[in-house]
Amino acid sequence: MSKYVISLSPHEKGSYTVKKVMWGVVIALVPAFISSIMNFGVRAVIVTAVAVFTCVFAEYLIQKFLLKCEVTAFDGSAAITGILLAFNLPSSIPLWQVVVGSIVAIAVAKMAFGGLGKNPFNPALVGRGFMLMSFPVDMTTWPIPGKTIFTWDIASKIDSLTAATPLGIVKEGLKNGEQVSALTARLPELWDLFLGTVGGSLGETSALAILIGGVYLIYRKIITWHIPFFYLATIFVFTGISWLMNDTASMNPVFHILSGGVMLGAFFMMTDMVTSPMSLKGQIVFAVGAGIIASAIRLYGAYPEGCMFSILIMNAFVPLIDKYIKPKKFGTEVNYG
Repeated sequence: MSKYVISLSPHEKGSYTVKKVMWGVVIALVPAFISSIMNFGVRAVIVTAVAVFTCVFAEYLIQKFLLKCEVTAFDGSAAITGILLAFNLPSSIPLWQVVVGSIVAIAVAKMAFGGLGKNPFNPALVGRGFMLMSFPVDMTTWPIPGKTIFTWDIASKIDSLTAATPLGIVKEGLKNGEQVSALTARLPELWDLFLGTVGGSLGETSALAILIGGVYLIYRKIITWHIPFFYLATIFVFTGISWLMNDTASMNPVFHILSGGVMLGAFFMMTDMVTSPMSLKGQIVFAVGAGIIASAIRLYGAYPEGCMFSILIMNAFVPLIDKYIKPKKFGTEVNYG
């Protein structure tokens, strides 16, 4: 007599596992990592290594000794958190601050909610937000590419030639009453922004490198194109309208797309499976909402960059989006009354 095992869905197993997905994302981040090394030297390797090691080690200790559950610290998710946190930091950041931010990202933003799949906010961005509030000077000191000094000293601050980011130059100039035409001479060319030979956080400067990684994620079907496209398109349209209305006080939309953390956020943080909506329509709402917030902060806020805040704010709305915008049901409802 044949025996049938009845279990809850899903009944069809796919080839993807958590490890495969996570390490696929790590592979996609390699081009941006190479770009960071080319721009900021071995210091990029050190900052990234410290962040990754701290994240993995912190998750291991919490799972092993506090939660006393299965240890999954080596499945790649903690490593991704460390890489993304490092990519959102300047190369001159003191390494002890990297350790603090990494612990906050894992212990507070991830493990306090139960671990992978249960955290409502992107852990790397929570860690960065904590560091920005706690160490504002070091977090807004941007070394010029190629001018970062080598050191392994975990306690010291790196002294190097620094300059404002393109977004910082625009925000400060407009605040002082300068027009865009006067600021253009101090700004890098769009081609430089695309290649990444400008100051900024480790992994966000090269739009080309991030785009290569993003295309790889889409090709491997680890993410879909919807969130990156609608996030970037919303920022392009929103900033484009502002530019068309007054091009003497607003930068063109291509500048906004290529500068700051927009590209990194669009492909690697907005698309986080845990903190983004489940349905396709929900993902579009999520992306458009984040794009509007990021644009509004850049154009009207005191802070030059709005990517981090836009993602964290929309992370908070994901449960509501999932509640009211649900995936299509399979089958039909039958009324036997």
